[in-house]
Amino acid sequence: MPKPKKFVLLTVMMLFAAGSVMVTHLPAEAKSQTTCPVMGGNIDKNIYADYQGKRIYFCCKGCDEEFKKNPEKYLKKLEVEGVTPEAAPKAKNKASK
Repeated sequence: MPKPKKFVLLTVMMLFAAGSVMVTHLPAEAKSQTTCPVMGGNIDKNIYADYQGKRIYFCCKGCDEEFKKNPEKYLKKLEVEGVTPEAAPKAKNKASK
């Protein structure tokens, strides 16, 4: 039977090792979008497209149109960069007041 001090030390070391493994597998913190997925310039929050409940910002007019040709391509690019797009605002229902 191990001596109590060695047992405690071994237990602490095992817990530390297990904690280190768990920390390395946590997902990276989501980043806000700061660059245009099409051209890479700084975003202008007045130029955007809403797609599948997400709001994607662009650096200039034209990039929004390019995005609409292949939105999945640009969403994938943002995902690879660790960017989580903002949620698009919900459309207001005009029938209910």
